[in-house]
Amino acid sequence: MRAEGRILVVDDHVEMGRMLSDPLTDEGYTVDLATGGEEAIRLARARLYDAVLTDLRMEKVDGLDVLEAVRAVDPDVPVLLMTAFGGVESAVEAMKRGAYHYFTKPFRLDEVLVILKRALADRRLRAENRALRQAAAERSRLGALVGRSAPMRALYELIERVAHSGAAVLLRGESGSGKELVARALHFEGPRAEGPFVAVNCTALPHHLLESELFGHVKGAFTGATSARRGLFVEADRGTLFLDEIGDMPLELQARLLRVLEDGEIRAVGADASRTVDVRIVAATHQDLEARVREGRFRADLFYRLNVVTLRMPPLRERREDIPLLVEHFISRSRARNPRSRLHGLTPDAVAALAALPWPGNVRELENLIERLVVLAPGETAGLDDLRPHLPPEAAEAQPLAAAQQELWSLRRLEAEYIAWMVARCGGNKTRAAELLGIDVSTIHRRERERGG
Repeated sequence: MRAEGRILVVDDHVEMGRMLSDPLTDEGYTVDLATGGEEAIRLARARLYDAVLTDLRMEKVDGLDVLEAVRAVDPDVPVLLMTAFGGVESAVEAMKRGAYHYFTKPFRLDEVLVILKRALADRRLRAENRALRQAAAERSRLGALVGRSAPMRALYELIERVAHSGAAVLLRGESGSGKELVARALHFEGPRAEGPFVAVNCTALPHHLLESELFGHVKGAFTGATSARRGLFVEADRGTLFLDEIGDMPLELQARLLRVLEDGEIRAVGADASRTVDVRIVAATHQDLEARVREGRFRADLFYRLNVVTLRMPPLRERREDIPLLVEHFISRSRARNPRSRLHGLTPDAVAALAALPWPGNVRELENLIERLVVLAPGETAGLDDLRPHLPPEAAEAQPLAAAQQELWSLRRLEAEYIAWMVARCGGNKTRAAELLGIDVSTIHRRERERGG
């Protein structure tokens, strides 16, 4: 079995570097050879390495400089030092600064390979531990759901009360508001936490594929069914199945889902017999299900089965006080995925601007914006100038409140600016804007004259 990993070898004596890089390549590693500390630092900043082997004493930029630069990019990269006997004291100092190991020259190649494999194994173990800690955090409602606002506190209380029930739950809320996070919280806070949590988006697959995805199929059930498939209901047995966008499920599948809710039985596509499953259903929708029932597009009996317990996810505009917490949370998560990012936070005026936006895409939209900032922001702190290129086009007109907070506008000016913004949102239709604002259209004309419009 060939070794895997990208290794950076650093030595200002080219022959010595090749004596180490060539055997590592033969072992299966991807190896870059730097012929000095400056080149090594440039390479380390350009790409991620799994381990670095560097000579300690080099001209201009030595191994300690390489160690410091590499760990600044990625603190988990193991750095192995090579030194002559006289440099042992410096090597010990490097160990105190975070080096993984040091070798005294001349060293045996088999010893280097053993220590390198151990270092890479330790790195993988640390990564796995981080992933497990993150997964454990996501099992907790507080690890996944961020917010201290009154709507979120009320939601937490409902989750605690509902999680231990076996009743079906219907999650209602706008797209991007975090319904799947609530579904996961209901699962991991309840008695099924040790069982599987399985999620499927009912709009992501066409009808015939969604049926097979949910209920499974036998070999030969349809063209392309070259092998049997268990289906998500079986995979979720003794756990939770999260059906996202349930309002878009085809009527034929709604009938089959109703049977599962009523008697716990499923039948795979093409099968002759049914089987029993023990699955808790958590469904979610942003649709008006009552209206779809009236239109005949959603079964009334299924709606009543799903609507035993309803939880509503508040849109982000109703919990604006949570935005600073969400910004901090998303920066931390995104930096873990983008270790080269320099961004550590936003200025208060940038956060205030974010808090004033309408957020039609809710928490998901905010998270995507923060991800772009983490990847592209040039400095450690992002301000309004860094933020503006990443805002949606309509946001430039949608910030009267943010500007007022920064410049301390008078109430009269804020009123005039808000009226102008509403007129713009209504495509210049002042009558419609007046209706939405609850004022007479003459007030709009008067404010426009005052603004010089």
